[in-house]
Amino acid sequence: MTQLGGYTRNVRDALAHVNAADPSSPDTFHRRNLPRTGLYDSAGDTGQVALTTQVMTSVPIFLRAGDVVTNISFRSGATAADTPTNWWFALYDTASTPALVGQTADQTTGAWAANTTKTVALASPYTVVKTGIHWVGIMVKATAVPTLLGCVAAPAIVSGERNLSQSSGSSLTTTAPATIATPTAKQFVPYVVIT
Repeated sequence: MTQLGGYTRNVRDALAHVNAADPSSPDTFHRRNLPRTGLYDSAGDTGQVALTTQVMTSVPIFLRAGDVVTNISFRSGATAADTPTNWWFALYDTASTPALVGQTADQTTGAWAANTTKTVALASPYTVVKTGIHWVGIMVKATAVPTLLGCVAAPAIVSGERNLSQSSGSSLTTTAPATIATPTAKQFVPYVVIT
């Protein structure tokens, strides 16, 4: 067996297509939970709900110690937020019960149009202290929440697999929960980018 297992070709060539989706400068810091291609709008599938009003959806993202997280971005699909009253993004650490390490300001009644990327700064930039899987949360309280771009993934099947999307909390408004407690697996995985 080689270092690449059964793969006999040049892995750098096999992954070359990824270059087209990355920022033009290799010095631009960014992390994402999914590739930019192959995404679809959760509005097209009523069985795969991206968001529920006043409930946080969170997804895992790999971060390295020393990364400085300033902004979190999500992209809406074809459905805009209808009469939002609270919405925010949040970042959680690598603990077995992830703890809140950063949150954006509550965007209150700020509009979120269809097919729009929202990039919102954390209240303070966060320097990652431990390499590993962190969690990014999103919560929208609105008459109708926006749909999001993302993909559908199977929930955990093998013992020890983590959720790729999960919901937690209820009746949330201005502040993210201190921890992600008792999450429920979801099948729709929103696309998130950290810069």
